[in-house]
Amino acid sequence: MEPRRPVFAGSWYPARKSECEAQIQEFLNDTRFQVPPDTDYLGGIVPHAGWVFSGSLACNVIAALKSKNTPDKTDTVVVFGMHLPPRTPGIIMAEGAWDTPLGELIIDEAMAGQLSRQFSFTMETPTRFTPDNTIELQLPLIKYFFPEARLLPIGPPAESSAVDIGQTAVEIAEKSGKSIKIIGSTDLTHYGPNFGFTPAGKGREAYEWVKDQNDRQVIDAMLSMDPENVIREGLTHQNACCPGAAAAAIAALKALGAGNGRFVGYSSSYEHNPGETFVGYGGILFH
Repeated sequence: MEPRRPVFAGSWYPARKSECEAQIQEFLNDTRFQVPPDTDYLGGIVPHAGWVFSGSLACNVIAALKSKNTPDKTDTVVVFGMHLPPRTPGIIMAEGAWDTPLGELIIDEAMAGQLSRQFSFTMETPTRFTPDNTIELQLPLIKYFFPEARLLPIGPPAESSAVDIGQTAVEIAEKSGKSIKIIGSTDLTHYGPNFGFTPAGKGREAYEWVKDQNDRQVIDAMLSMDPENVIREGLTHQNACCPGAAAAAIAALKALGAGNGRFVGYSSSYEHNPGETFVGYGGILFH
């Protein structure tokens, strides 16, 4: 079976292996988002804009997931993403492989099969899928830091079933004796006339409101490991574009035994292109 081909390589991130690796090394040298190697993390929340905007933050979160004290034995990386509203089916890719510039990530078909028997998913295949940046933008990073791990990509809707999906994924992994890492992919507030969301006006004041108030509310909900509140925040205040993905990841991490969140950093496309329309990004680790 041919692997799923990347859609955003060459536009949102480099299409060549050497260019991806060079960019990742640059990200790791970004002192703004470096994480001290003092904790073994179970998972994290990452942004999913083009690498020029949020790649450094996502890269440093994913890099921090590698075990600091022992050789990494991660069997599967579970990635929750996709822009799914409430009352829609979840989405899962349950077979085959997903290609990246650094090589293929093989789907954990055993975990995907068990999960898809317990929930009503729209099934994707390597040739039948919805192009999606939320998961794809993380895959070269995952392949770089976890080259032997399998992949389980899931799109949970922004409703309570996301919590159940996250918890069940961990139950399946634990019953099969698999070591997993959890990643939730979401950007934060999409602000400005292009998004039809301008409650704080325009300019620098609007950016400060997004950064210090609107995005801070959902970041605090994530750090508190309150998946239900993350969904409420996203739906009520438009401060998470994939609240179901973040909620599923947090629910999974709680099931894995995580009890604390560590804020890695915040950035925004406003920093690169100050204007009326911009997007916020946050990075969080859990242990």
